[in-house]
Formats: sequence, C-alpha cells, structure tokens
Amino acid sequence: WEEVSIMDEKNVPIRTYQVCNVLEPNQNNWLRTDWIPRSGAQRVYVEVKFTLRDCNSLPGVTGTCKETFNLYYHESNEDRESYIKESSFIKVDTVAADESFTQVDVGDRIMKLNTEVRDVKVTTRKGFYLAFQDVGACIALVSVRVFYKTCPLTIRNLATFPDTVTGADTSSLVEVRGSCVNQSEEREEPKMYCGADGEWLVPIGGCLCNPGYQEKSGTCKACSVGFYKAKSSDPGCSKCPPHSHSVRDGATVCDCHSGFFRADSDPPSMACTQPPSAPQQLISVVNETSVVLEWAPPRRLGGRSDTSYSLECLICQTGSHNYPRPGSGSGSHLCLPCGSDVLFSPGQTGLKTTRVVVSELRAHTHYTFIVHAHNGVSQASGAGAAQSVSVTLTTNQAAPSPVSFIQATDVTRHSLSLAWQQPDRPNGVILEYEVKFYEKDQRERSYRIMRTFSRSVDVTGLNPLTVYVFHVRARTAAGYGEFSAPFEFSTNSDPFPLIGEGVNSAFLLLSISGVGILLLISAAVFIISRRRSKYSKTKQDSEEEKHLNPGVKIYVDPFTYEDPDQAIHEFAKEIDVSSIHIERVIGMGEFGEVCSGRLRVQGKREIYVAIKSLKAGYSDKQRRDFLSEASIMGQFDHPNIIRLEGVVTRCKPLMIITEYMENGSLDAFLRKHDGQFTVIQLVGMLRGIASGMKYLSDMSYVHRDLAARNILVNSNLVCKVSDFGLSRVLEDDPEAAYTTRIPIRWTAPEAIAYRKFTTASDVWSYGIVMWEVVSYGERPYWDMNNQDVIKAMEEGYRLPAPMDCPVVLHQLMLDCWERERAERPTFSQILNMLDKLIRNPGTLQTHRKTYIPWSMCVWLQSIGLERYRDTLAAAGYTSLDSLLALTHQEMDRLGIITPSHQDILIASVQQEMLSQMQHMQHTMVPV
Repeated sequence: WEEVSIMDEKNVPIRTYQVCNVLEPNQNNWLRTDWIPRSGAQRVYVEVKFTLRDCNSLPGVTGTCKETFNLYYHESNEDRESYIKESSFIKVDTVAADESFTQVDVGDRIMKLNTEVRDVKVTTRKGFYLAFQDVGACIALVSVRVFYKTCPLTIRNLATFPDTVTGADTSSLVEVRGSCVNQSEEREEPKMYCGADGEWLVPIGGCLCNPGYQEKSGTCKACSVGFYKAKSSDPGCSKCPPHSHSVRDGATVCDCHSGFFRADSDPPSMACTQPPSAPQQLISVVNETSVVLEWAPPRRLGGRSDTSYSLECLICQTGSHNYPRPGSGSGSHLCLPCGSDVLFSPGQTGLKTTRVVVSELRAHTHYTFIVHAHNGVSQASGAGAAQSVSVTLTTNQAAPSPVSFIQATDVTRHSLSLAWQQPDRPNGVILEYEVKFYEKDQRERSYRIMRTFSRSVDVTGLNPLTVYVFHVRARTAAGYGEFSAPFEFSTNSDPFPLIGEGVNSAFLLLSISGVGILLLISAAVFIISRRRSKYSKTKQDSEEEKHLNPGVKIYVDPFTYEDPDQAIHEFAKEIDVSSIHIERVIGMGEFGEVCSGRLRVQGKREIYVAIKSLKAGYSDKQRRDFLSEASIMGQFDHPNIIRLEGVVTRCKPLMIITEYMENGSLDAFLRKHDGQFTVIQLVGMLRGIASGMKYLSDMSYVHRDLAARNILVNSNLVCKVSDFGLSRVLEDDPEAAYTTRIPIRWTAPEAIAYRKFTTASDVWSYGIVMWEVVSYGERPYWDMNNQDVIKAMEEGYRLPAPMDCPVVLHQLMLDCWERERAERPTFSQILNMLDKLIRNPGTLQTHRKTYIPWSMCVWLQSIGLERYRDTLAAAGYTSLDSLLALTHQEMDRLGIITPSHQDILIASVQQEMLSQMQHMQHTMVPV
C-alpha cells in the first residue's frame, strides 16, 4: 500500500492509501492501523470509504485482478506489538464495491466513492488493531472511521437514565435502572432497556414527585404559596380548600384559618370547618317518671354533615335554682349525675335523631337535662358549654314498679303463705298490695283477688295437689303498678305442712318411702312399654334408621321453635358487642358482610374470630334464617366442625361470631397451592372432612350443601365443615331443585329428582369433595351446564380420576356415587378406609403398572363390576386364578368395601371356575 495525496470532487487535497498491483499474481498486501483503545465498547463499527477500479477497464489484465479486499481485527491489551502475525488476525468480512470506476471516469474526474460499514464484537482486551488485506485489486482507501454506539442520557417518568453503551450482540438489550430526579420518590422501580441500535425502549415504572411538589418539564417543582399537594400519588398541586391557607412553597397541607378546624379523619382536601352552635328549641314532656325531650338542630352546623348529640342527666336537690354541675365550684354538690338505671331511647350518646325518651326516673324528683351538639371538630376546637342547651323539670307521681320475687311457705293441702319484697321503685308510699291467683289449668279464666297492707298474705280455701299461679302488684297514690311475672306453687296432698315446724317425722318418712316405691313402679312400667314398642316397631328404610349410642346428642331443628329467639338463646351464647373488635372485611355472605377481628372475653385470652353480620333493612324471614344458622352451629362440638363462639342479638347489627380460619375456603386454598401437597396430606384433609360428617350423621343432621367451598382450612391445614344455611331451602322453594340455589354438581340424583336428602346424599356430595381435593379445586363437570350434568348422571356418567389420582381413592369416589343410595358406604366406613390408607401409604399407587387381559375386562363387565378393573390390576389380580385368593379382608384393604359387591365378586369367581372345569371334562378325549 502507498500513501498518496489526491484531489477530491471539490479539488481539496486528501490523503489516501492505494494499491494497484493487478498485473502480478498472488498479491498479499496488508495495511494495519495503530492500536485503538476499546473505551468500554463491546461492539465497534468500522466505516470504510474507498474507490475501486473496474478490472475490465484495465488493459492486459487476465485473471489476476480482484474487485474486493478483506477486513481483519486483532485484540490486544497494550500498544506494544510492532509486528503481528497474519494468523493472529480474525477476519471480519470480504468487502466489495457497489460502484467501480474506469479510466474514462478518471479523465472526467468522476470518482465513484463507496461506503461500507462492518461491526465487530470486542470484549476480551483493552484495545484492538484493524487490518486491510489486498489480494490483487486496484483500490484506494479514502477514510476509515471507527466508532461505537450508546443510548444517550435521558429523563423518562421523572427518572434519569445515564449514557449507556450498547450490548455486545446485535440482539442484546442492556437493562438500566434509573434514579429518581430531585424531590421525587419511586412509584415502581424505574427501568429501561438500551437496544443495540443505541435507542431506548419503552420505560417501565417511574417516580412520583414528593408531597408538596409537582412535575414540570421532567423535574419536580415546589407548589407555590396558596397551593398544596398532600400525597405523592396526587396528580398535581391543588388550591387550598376554603378557610385554609399555605404561607410557604412546597406545602403538603393547608393550615386552617383562625376559628376553623380540621378533624384527624378529615382529608387535606376538605375545607376547614367549625363546631356547631347549641341545639335550639329544647322542649320536654313529662309523663309520670318518663320524659320526652325534643330539640331543633343547631342554627350553625359549622359546614359539616356529621352532627351528633349527647345527653347529660343530673339529679338536683329540691329548692336549687341554679343547678350547678359537679365540679363547677360553689354549690357543686346540689346536682349529681343520674344513676345507670335510667334508660335512654334510642341512646344517650352518638345520637343522630333530635328526640329521646328518658324512662325509669324517680317520681317527684328534680332533673336537669343538658343536650350537647358535636361534630368532627368539636374535640379539636375545645368547644363545650357554648354547644349545649339545658332544661330543668320535675317528674310526676307514678305507679310502683312490679314486684320481682314471690316466695311460698307453710304449704298444706288447702293453704299456703306468700311473702315478697317491696318493688325496686315504689315511687311513693305503698298503700296496699293486691294478690291475684288462679288454678294453672284455668289459665286466668277464673281468678280470685286478695288485698293486704303488708308484704305477705295467707291464702286459704285451695284444692289439694293443685298448681296455682300467683301475681302481685302494689298501689300508691298514683294508682296500681303492673302485676308481677307469674309464680307457680302447688298445694300438698297430705294433711301436714310440707315446710315449716310441726312436721310428723314418722309420717314424713312414710311419705318419702311411698314416693320412692311409686318412682320404681313408674320406671319399670316405662322400661316394659319401651321394650314392647321396640319389638313391635316395623322395619324402616335403612337410610332413615338411626341407631344412637348412649349419650349421643340429637340435632334439634331450630325451625320447630315458634320464637327463633328462644332457639338462639338455648343453643348460642350471647356476646357483649364491646368485646368484639372488627379489623377488616374479608368477604360478602348471603346476609351481609363477613369480617375478621378479635374477641376478648373477660377471664379468657384474646382470640381471632370471623364475624358475620346481618345487613340493614332485613325482613323477619331473613332475621330468622340468619339466626337459625347459629342455632344449628351451636349444637355441634367437634374438631372438624366450625366452632360457634357466640352471637350478638341485643343490638344492631346482628352478628354471628365463629372461630377464624386463616386459609379460607378449601377450594380457593387448593387452587392457590396447586400441586404443592403430598397424597398423604390430601388424604389427611379428606379424613378430617369425613370425621366431621360422621359426627353430623351420628347427630341425625343432614348437611345438604357439602362442597369444598363450604369447607374452611385453618393455619394447621385442619379442615372444618361449615355453612349450615341450606337445611330448609327445598321446603321453602318448590322449584329449588332446578334453581341456582341448589348445588346440582354436588347433589345426589334422588335429592335432585325427589328432594330426598339423607346422610347417603351427603355421602354422594362427599365423593365430589374428594374429586375437588385431588384435582386441586377444579370445577366438577367443568363447563357443563346444570341440565347436562343431570342428564349425564342419569345415563351413568361419573367423573374420571383426576391427574395423578391414586386408584383406591377414585374407587372410593365411585362407591360414593352409586345410583342406589343403600349401596353407598357410610361415613363411618369411609373414615375407616381413609385411616387404613394413611397407615399404609403404599396402597396409594398413582400409576397403573399392571396390564389386565381383555377377557378379564369383559368378564368384570358381565357381572357389573368393571369399575374395579384398575383397582384389581394395581394389586396384581390379573386372572381368574388369582381372584380365587381374594378374601373379604383383602377387598376391604383394596377399597372394595360395598358388601354386595364383595359377595358378587367371590360368588362369580367360583361360578366361573366351576363352569370352566365342567367344560374341560366334556371336551376331554379318552386315549
């Protein structure tokens, strides 16, 4: 190569490297650059500008002329290599010209310049050399430019991304993490990718301006005076709300003007407000010992809509005019707070209404009532007396309260003595008492009245051995009070007093002996009658018979009670609402929200609970249905049945409190943890459900809605049966079998067709639950509609085994789905079967490894037991000969637990083998 100066198209001299040894063969001319530092580049680009002579324009040139040259590179850590072997260079490419020139072109000064760009991956050394090899061309290198690409510094989504060198490969992307600009914070980690062409790709994530700052031209600028920004997520600075201001740049909240306030719960965007003025036009209406207080709302509400009221009640001494309140200085003992026995309806604090009825006051007593108005900023403002209005009044005379307790003494055949305490609130001087009594059987159709000035009376002229009902009421100058609650007492059958002095001890001993003999005779008659009724009882359907062990409770249907409150108070404990702390909403139930929270009962440790509430505006039927679930649940006590902690019925909203199950419903829990449990863990879950259902069936309770969605799971993976709300649906809705409220996919055929719900139909549902568990919460029958499901079941279709389902578990499912309910196993049998599987995990084979002959399949199909084909094959029973060894115990172990199926299998094997032997005897030919 020669360094030559030439003139370009503008007659400007330029330096070139040229070579044109085209007449000589085997050319090998090299031109090498100086050492070029890599400077962090991973891929460099070489732009070559050159001219090339057309070989055809060269006279006398044969085959030695070329129209290409080669580009090479060599990586090196330092600039000390004066000589580099040809073999050390790596070839980049052979470069050819798009345009070549001829001798004519030179004469006309038409130089056809070519520009070619090649890229080279350089990542192993600090620098490199470039080399150009000529193999026989007429060529001039005009310029060589070496460069690398970067993605330039940029700001996207308030994040700065630095100047970034592209990756080594043409398809590589360099991930770059951005840094938030000043006065901003990460919303989501800001990232961008630098492409090989030096272009940034779409940004991910970004930053938000801090409170008090907003975005402007890619930076965060402070909010100006009179504006604010409370949260990073707010779109920008907002003008201060009414009655507030900001006095500096970058405000996050606006301060309230003097005399205006903001509550802790008020958002910064809310206007500052004032406490209300005092209530207006307080009037009182006295009715004996009750007072009706009414007032008008305050004239000034302070710009808020959360006004509420509270009442203060004071008892004042007679003759007091100023009625100072306790702690107010002189005369502070003239008025004292009312006692806790005073009743306020609807309440004393937190009132939204402007009318209150105060009852249980004392007669002829001076009272002062103070009505306070509050809103959200009353406490912040420190406002007190200016927000209240008071009234002073005196109660009238009133009838006494009812007598609370009556005691009977000296009971004889024809008389008894009654005594009682003075009423809790006599409301004046008791002038006399009135006693009303009648025989219990007469039910007040015929009664007698006695009057007395003392708190006792002797009642005579009674019939022997008769129950009497007594009521007592007191009279003052204001009139009679209400009669007491009924008290029942029975007269004696002997002529001597039953209680008191002078009792004949010999006669008393004789009486006790006689009573004992009578009790023994009654017991004997009862036992004999029970035995006779037992042996005369006709045989009933085995599914409806309940052989109960001594001491086993029987479920009582709460709908048999006329008053649902009676059932709820009999089976569920009432909980004080102040013991419940609701923390968050976890779902929606049929009747209202379902929340989680904590329950602290005095003397016990605090526990986490689930709280079902009855939404406002409920009907009587909804209230009864809501409470009936608690009445049902309260009868159960089993580790695999959801535990009822209690109910709240004495205030609104009504609540049902149960233990809290951390992992929620079983179907959602399994879907969330798909494939994460061992087969033994799944069988353990099924075992818990079966144990709970056995307990329910022993109590004669039919669930009717057993499904994985109604099984709850706690933190220890213990499964518990819940949701006892479907027990009356079919009775209430004659079309319920084909409505969305009936769980068709989980319901037995006879329950769908004839509404015949029994423990056997619960067993069918349990088989579906087994399928749900093993399939990790898959929907039974997939996307089939209800009518298709019903039709498929009627035609004998049953769900196939889920993926990796042990053969013995699918066999148990098929047993639960027997068309005849008498053929289905009981929950006791299911529980025993699962216990055996847990003790012998080897029986839980997932894969079928043994082939069963076709003839064996046909034979099983002929006797109606084809379902056991895989079970028998997995256990190695692949021929009739091997089936001869089957015993009832072995079939129990394999999961063939239906007695009739066991008998059919053994008898059919014996019959088939006998037929084969007879056939062989007939076909033998004598020799």
